[in-house]
Amino acid sequence: MVEKELKMEIGRGARKPEYREKGQIGKGKSIGILTAMEEELAPLLEMAQLEGMEEFGKNRYYFGTLGGKPVVMAYSKIGKVFSAITATTMVLKYQIGALIFSGVAGGIDPRLKIGDLVIATSLCQHDVDLTPFGHPPGYIPGGKVCYPTDLTLRRKGVEVAQRLGIRFLEGVIASGDQFIEDPARKREIWEQFQAVAIEMEGAAVGKVCWSFDVPFLVIRAISDSAGEGAAADFDKFLEESSWKSAQLVEKILQKL
Repeated sequence: MVEKELKMEIGRGARKPEYREKGQIGKGKSIGILTAMEEELAPLLEMAQLEGMEEFGKNRYYFGTLGGKPVVMAYSKIGKVFSAITATTMVLKYQIGALIFSGVAGGIDPRLKIGDLVIATSLCQHDVDLTPFGHPPGYIPGGKVCYPTDLTLRRKGVEVAQRLGIRFLEGVIASGDQFIEDPARKREIWEQFQAVAIEMEGAAVGKVCWSFDVPFLVIRAISDSAGEGAAADFDKFLEESSWKSAQLVEKILQKL
């Protein structure tokens, strides 16, 4: 029953995916590049040609070019609230034309290995539960269960990953303010949302971009298996996985 409700909600009021030709993404505006952690932003700052930095709302925003495109970059800090604040600031204060979230995630789908990439088709909140009121898991009235990523950005990501021979998977990414290393909880999230990976920010960013009609994409490199020992794997592979995600972001920007 839950799966049926989830499918109904995903389709409820959904707009037909819009494909934009090259040059239409951003429409001359800067593109927001967002991560959760400083370690995830570090490779992007190293790749970019930086021109300035501004402090706002107890955060830092970096300006420059990456992949030949003007960008505004920041790390939000961990969790849905911080990421929503930073994404909203990018949209309203810095007037970005699109947003790409880069970083790491825990893998749910058994096909995913550490270092593989996930290109999100949509994002959901696995820690939202209003089922006592008859709503499907992940649904808050006035919102959606899943927030779909931009078709054009997603296609560019797939194209680049295939050209570079990068192992990747497209699928739903589940977000929640929890670091998951419990196999039972991992299985529950898979059963409820058919999510292939788990992290702590993407759905909040998706909700912001959906609210303001800003095209967005979330790219995650797998740093752990979201099971026993996940925390140790996360620390071990954070830097390597962050670089893989950042490199794909740069190549996508070059194709826009």
